[in-house]
Amino acid sequence: MQEFYLDSAGALAQFCDSIRHSPWLALDTEFVREKSYWPQLCLLQISDGSRAACIDPLHLDNLDPLAELLLAPTSVKIFHAARQDLEIFNLLWQKLPAPLFDTQLAATLLGLGEQLGYAALVHKLLGIELTKAHTRTDWLQRPLQAGQLRYALDDVIYLGDLYLVLNAQLERMGRKDWLREEFDLLADPDIYQVHPERCWQRIKGRQRLRGVQLAVLQSLAAWREMQAITNDRPRRWIMRDEVLLDLARCMPKNMDETGRIRGLDHATLKHHGTQLVNLIAEARNLPRTSWPTDKPVPTPLNPNQEALVDLLMCSLRILAEENQVSPAVLASRNVLEQLIAGERKLELLQGWRRKLAGEQLLEVIAGHLMPQLIEGRLRLTEVHT
Repeated sequence: MQEFYLDSAGALAQFCDSIRHSPWLALDTEFVREKSYWPQLCLLQISDGSRAACIDPLHLDNLDPLAELLLAPTSVKIFHAARQDLEIFNLLWQKLPAPLFDTQLAATLLGLGEQLGYAALVHKLLGIELTKAHTRTDWLQRPLQAGQLRYALDDVIYLGDLYLVLNAQLERMGRKDWLREEFDLLADPDIYQVHPERCWQRIKGRQRLRGVQLAVLQSLAAWREMQAITNDRPRRWIMRDEVLLDLARCMPKNMDETGRIRGLDHATLKHHGTQLVNLIAEARNLPRTSWPTDKPVPTPLNPNQEALVDLLMCSLRILAEENQVSPAVLASRNVLEQLIAGERKLELLQGWRRKLAGEQLLEVIAGHLMPQLIEGRLRLTEVHT
């Protein structure tokens, strides 16, 4: 394996040209975002199986050769747990590399473990123990030490080997096409867009609010999101969730009432207090038809429905064992309760999960399939009437 550290425009262009015709490229990024809203790219690692490089964006003003390489559809781009890496590429170029292959998702489908970490998967499939000594590295610091670069390169050197093993297993089991929908979803730029008006839905504890209080929370959460984006600071540095919830619950009408909200610091009150009062007033005056609605608290299941959930859990375990995956990868008990309650917009009923289990569980609910003990093993069998 040829290894490179690229921190000049000429070296980057030459390297990208040398791997332009590779059928696949293994990719990883190192970034920091503890003190910012946006992730700051500190290092990018890439390998085609014979060459591997650490690309230093802190020393490069122009990443155009890399963008041209990664945005071309001629090679498969391999990641492990791709979402955060793709968020960075979308931020850089407003486009995403494709086609994709995510080794974590592939390992899940093959029953190797749910959300398995890279080092654990390398050890399980390749028998190689990777060092964890640099997992807490500050990747903004320069110069990078030899051990840090070794750690970073290992993240892509073995990633290609994982891809080859996992891809072969998927083909052997006839599951290669099952992941295409999830890979295509990862490559959709829309899922990386920020929608401030939806940010209230991520706040834990919002279920305690009702009616117009949710409208106030929506307005305040959108304001906080825009403040975090504009100042490139973490949301919690602008205002903690608990303070947002208390403001939405109490809906103060003036600065004096706002100042009594627990946890609202004096600096925020001084600089933004009037704006917060105005936002709350505007939200309170919205017509009822404009109030957002949260998902209703599910009605408790009756004893018959609880028994049916137990039946589905049994059926799910049978299907998971037959397909060599963990039951938890397919669905949780909570998801099965939603299924019994009539919900159909579930991950269980989409993509490969629907093929493995969703359709059969619907047949169990309809009374067409039923667990049966056959020669000491439970199996789902057709019900003949």
